[in-house]
Amino acid sequence: MIKNYIKYFLPLSIVLFTSLTSCKKVFKEDNFVAYFGGEVLNPQEKYVLFLKDDEVIDTIYLDKNNRFMHKFDSLTPGLYTFKHNPEYQYVYFDKNDSLMVRINTLEFDNSIVFCGRGDEKNNFLMELFLKNEADRSMMYDNFDKDVKSFIKNIDSSYAIRKSFYLKRKAEIGWDENFDLVAKASLDFHHITKKEIYPYAHQFRTGENIRTKLPSNYYEHRENVDFENALLTNYSPFVKYVSVMLNNVSLQKDHLDLDENSLENNIEKLNITDTLIKNQKVKNVVLNNVAMMYLLEDQNMYNNQKFIERYLQLTTDSKNKKEISEIYNSVQNLKVGNRLPTIELVNTENKPVDINTIITKPTILLFWTSHAESHFIASHKKISDLKVKYPEYDFVAVNVNDNAMNWQNSLKKYNFEGIKELHAVDFETIRKQWVITKIHRIIILNSDGTIKNGFANLFDVNFEQNLK
Repeated sequence: MIKNYIKYFLPLSIVLFTSLTSCKKVFKEDNFVAYFGGEVLNPQEKYVLFLKDDEVIDTIYLDKNNRFMHKFDSLTPGLYTFKHNPEYQYVYFDKNDSLMVRINTLEFDNSIVFCGRGDEKNNFLMELFLKNEADRSMMYDNFDKDVKSFIKNIDSSYAIRKSFYLKRKAEIGWDENFDLVAKASLDFHHITKKEIYPYAHQFRTGENIRTKLPSNYYEHRENVDFENALLTNYSPFVKYVSVMLNNVSLQKDHLDLDENSLENNIEKLNITDTLIKNQKVKNVVLNNVAMMYLLEDQNMYNNQKFIERYLQLTTDSKNKKEISEIYNSVQNLKVGNRLPTIELVNTENKPVDINTIITKPTILLFWTSHAESHFIASHKKISDLKVKYPEYDFVAVNVNDNAMNWQNSLKKYNFEGIKELHAVDFETIRKQWVITKIHRIIILNSDGTIKNGFANLFDVNFEQNLK
């Protein structure tokens, strides 16, 4: 994969690394100068954000050729994030690394290649990430299998990726600090599947498999360092903790198998409080539990009870503010209310007020060109529903795209009979309408009031909302 992109890097490397080569001559052992640059094809914004632990360190603007370059006078070695809305990815810096990255927003993760000092480690992380993603796309059918078959399958998959990890570790010879990140990417993907299996199997087949699990099935938990703040915001760790908490809480005898229930989610908060002592790590996990819950259970009484417990446990003022804002936005979307006004345009680029165009019961769906499979599947599903429910209007709202990408996607697929609108500012619709999950559906009455603000188009019982 890397060889295929060398020809694209050469012109950029000539321009940028002329300065980097000379800078290497003056690097001293007691400074932490580092460089980060690259090129963005099909940019969605005019800048790249550079972050540490979800905090923006720098905004790096693209030039007229969509290239960027930034010198950090002091950059502590470790894991960072670069973001070009709406996508993000990780980058690891050792002392005095000088890295360039090439990004094509139309295939973001699959396009990323690093070049420069420190490139081998980062290209390894990307390759392992893509291997994990390919494995993830095939894992759901495995949850239907019996215990022995499931374990055999995931152990075989893990062995292949571990062999790749060991080979690259020997070739590159990275230090123990980077190995913490590399091993986390390898191991957390594997044990996350183990945590998901018991409740996913029961959801999908109706069989409670827990009594058939080997006695050592959960021994991996003993090796997880829940106090390590270095991995606090690393996605593989966050995903693992999330599904582990879900699995543990669903094992409680007094809870039914409803992962979105108030009792289950308060149990997650309590387990987090007991399990994790490092307050920084605890705050991140509590915030993640709260975020997921508030976007699922829209019983207003439940929300208030949950928020009260969450606020008792977290000490992060920024997270408190964010969760409180989501809570308030959710309150605004309760049944009988009207949608908050946001800036929308139609395909002729004319402003549209959603509260003035509703004359029939209406379904609002949301999509982005960055999730093409969902875009296609949701529009096909809506096309079928239009035939079954002619009394409904169907409005598709594009989010997280610029106007050009939105229009190009519509021309490419040409779905007919669906009103297409575009949200001018993604942050506004994300906050006001709480659009944080693309499968979200809003159902409106004929007078424009909300009938159901938090439906799921692909829920097996979705059509019950339309009767």
